Amino acid sequence: MFNEKQLIEQCIKQNQQAQKQLFEQYSVFFINICKRYAFETSEAEDILQEGFLKILLKIDEYRGTAPLRAWMAAIIFNTAKTNYNRNKKHYHYHYDVKSIDETEIELSFNDPVFVCNELLDIIGSLPRGYKMIFELYAVQEYSHKEIAKLMGINESTSRSQYLRARKSIREKLENLSKIQVPRKKIA
Repeated sequence: MFNEKQLIEQCIKQNQQAQKQLFEQYSVFFINICKRYAFETSEAEDILQEGFLKILLKIDEYRGTAPLRAWMAAIIFNTAKTNYNRNKKHYHYHYDVKSIDETEIELSFNDPVFVCNELLDIIGSLPRGYKMIFELYAVQEYSHKEIAKLMGINESTSRSQYLRARKSIREKLENLSKIQVPRKKIA
């Protein structure tokens, strides 16, 4: 088992044990990033493999100015973004932002308790473009201007996709709240 400094040094020397440790240590975290930008799990796994290959090829460029995990996450994110852009011609992004009023879309509920997994499943079921923009804006706190630049789309398209994602999430959560799930009594 190598510490972080030794791990980097050994990966630069192409030590397979160190490379395996690096992958095992960070792959669980990074596969979740990849899944957010992939259509299916196998695609996320491909993105992860491609991203780690880039990390191992560029590890000698790591200067320690940022935490290793952040440096690696940037490479994984850029790999996922490249994959997404390569395939985005199969998805539609151009919507009229004027057709949606952001103030009418609220994600608040009076009583239902939603489990984290249910919310993640709903977000995961969004169309790919909605999911990516929702993740970038709501979770990673990118601005619509930054998202537009990252994804090569118009800023108004980013806003529209985000608003539609919120509307879709709200509708799915409302439908979920209407389902009465029988609960067992605890003796």
